[in-house]
Amino acid sequence: MNIESLIAECEKDATKNFAEIDNIAYNNQIKVLRAFKKFKIALRHFAPTTGYGYDDAARDTLSEVFADIFETEKAIVSPMIASGTHALALMLFGILRPNDVMLSITGDVYDTLQGVIAGEGNGSLKDFGIRFEKVELAHGTFNRTAIATAVKKLHPKMLFIQRSRGYSWRDALAVSDIRSICQFVKELDSSIIIAVDNCYGEFTALHEPTALGTDICAGSMIKNPGGGFAPTGGYIAGKAKLVEAVGYRLTAPGVGTEVGSYAADYRPFYQGLFMAPHITAQAMKGAVLFGAVFSKLGYETLPAENALPNDIICSIKFGNKADLIEFCRTIQSVSPIDSHVVPYAWDMPGYDEQVIMAAGTFVQGASIELSADSPIKEPYIAYLQGGLTYEHIKYAVTQCASQIASKIGK
Repeated sequence: MNIESLIAECEKDATKNFAEIDNIAYNNQIKVLRAFKKFKIALRHFAPTTGYGYDDAARDTLSEVFADIFETEKAIVSPMIASGTHALALMLFGILRPNDVMLSITGDVYDTLQGVIAGEGNGSLKDFGIRFEKVELAHGTFNRTAIATAVKKLHPKMLFIQRSRGYSWRDALAVSDIRSICQFVKELDSSIIIAVDNCYGEFTALHEPTALGTDICAGSMIKNPGGGFAPTGGYIAGKAKLVEAVGYRLTAPGVGTEVGSYAADYRPFYQGLFMAPHITAQAMKGAVLFGAVFSKLGYETLPAENALPNDIICSIKFGNKADLIEFCRTIQSVSPIDSHVVPYAWDMPGYDEQVIMAAGTFVQGASIELSADSPIKEPYIAYLQGGLTYEHIKYAVTQCASQIASKIGK
């Protein structure tokens, strides 16, 4: 099989999807630029602070810009947030109180949130008497009948939506579906707080969940919104009262977002946010291409061939451990950083199974950069995400497809 001809064919078939992705990026780029102009971003906003960080214009204005882009009332963007899991934990602990019920309507939460919600003796939500319940998706979409029953029975304070797939075999949720379910839930009970795990979904559509009926969302700055520049950090965006409550969890009650210094340069956060619509589009095109190529090689993929992705991830079902590991190692070998390193599965904090991770990234663990990972369990699905440039992703597709084809005789 001529892999280069196969890729050229897939690119031709993807013309319509690529055009739609470019349109999303263009409109989001205008939104970002207008926010930068509105808040008169200048060189002074890049300056670091120390100590308490009182009146930190860089920190406060970055959060204002972010809230404007997300079409919501308030945001926190902070280098002090260590990860997406940390941002989500802040959101949950900032809002929920003892005896409250949190209802997930997308089934189980991502692996690293399991300890946050149900850990024993580690300061989890469960330890504080906060109850977690779930409603599974039905064929990849919201189960409205089960949601209505659960809301009536449980009277949850918070309804939780995980936008992306985690380590499950489903597509990411479309923003149109999120808008629709928000309307449905608010009609059931207008007091319910709708919270979204927005990781991997930022800038993949024309609007964020906070513009479509959700009350608050959270994510990581070393994913889409950091544009490959942000060296760390996370965000929470939503209704002002809710974000303020989260700020008290980030620092201390009564102090909130009035403090918090950062002795390094804020420029990467602003520059990354400005670049985010374009970089996200590169990763989305990569997900389309990987999905199309591996579909034609005979594998099940999400997004499926010729489908527009709702996040930056492509899932490939290999069906056996050897091919999964070979795929991840090939991704590592075409990385700009640590290309000489051979990844092995290992025990990672927050995961039940051993996990293999290919992540030759400039920012450690940055999944807006080209990377791939998977828990070592059946049916051996690789979760590929990111890519700063389409050209790099295309080369990676070429190498992965060639390697797999030669190994298994495809």
